[in-house]
Amino acid sequence: MPIRFGPAGNAQSFQEQGYRKTIQVPHYLEKMGLNAYEYQCGRGVRISQEAAQELGQLAAEKGIQLSVHAPYYISMSSLEEEKRYKSVDYVLQSARAVHAMGGERVVIHTGSCGKISREQALELALDTTKRCIAALKEEGLDTVRMCPETMGKLNQLGTLEEVLELCRLDERMLPCVDFGHLNARTYGGMNSRQAFAEAVERIRDVLGSDRAKMFHIHFSKIAYTVPGGEKCHLTFSDQEFGPEFEPLLDVLIQKGCAPTIICESAGTQAEDAAMMKKYYEASGGKDL
Repeated sequence: MPIRFGPAGNAQSFQEQGYRKTIQVPHYLEKMGLNAYEYQCGRGVRISQEAAQELGQLAAEKGIQLSVHAPYYISMSSLEEEKRYKSVDYVLQSARAVHAMGGERVVIHTGSCGKISREQALELALDTTKRCIAALKEEGLDTVRMCPETMGKLNQLGTLEEVLELCRLDERMLPCVDFGHLNARTYGGMNSRQAFAEAVERIRDVLGSDRAKMFHIHFSKIAYTVPGGEKCHLTFSDQEFGPEFEPLLDVLIQKGCAPTIICESAGTQAEDAAMMKKYYEASGGKDL
């Protein structure tokens, strides 16, 4: 199974090439040589079931794997019970959308720590995630994989260890490892072959080889500040901030991993995803 590459949402070139509608995305991605796409529901799940099914059918015809990014305002760790219950519903809405598309992965922000300890925040997020698992099962959406994401700001819940702890709850869950976020929250500490290898090995140690092989990845260069962490997303042309994608791909190939890699570059996400795919294909899938 090969590594898949695609953008998060539409790059600037989507409109520059004359495209206007979401239903045109599969054709655009085919022209770009990409085979994955993350539909953005950051501001709410607004796509109808019919439109989702139509998008999914066209994507499947072109061999493109679809995933969904759930709303940004989800707060799995909120002290307010009502907000956590609403978050369960937002996850359910996202799951319905991705299921209609024929996809199976929903990326979820897990919340922030606010004025409580990381331990308290994680316990609340664990409880909310259990409620999400039960809600998906009740609605017959067991095939949908929740993918909690590692986050870039230090006050956010979402270290690699916290994400792996959430994924322990159910074998269908997959970590969404945003290596740009991890690099930002460690002030440049996730930008070497050794660091990437240790992260992949940790996933395998905690979740097993199957999930380590097929986990979800977000990748982009991200500017950061000390001590806050993530500041903003950049493009691959940036020379000041990392991480670099080549050593990560070297590690993934060497370890036999076949994740889906979604590029979140600022405006050039399709072009930068194509750059990663070109490097991967040039490697021939051999150990590097």
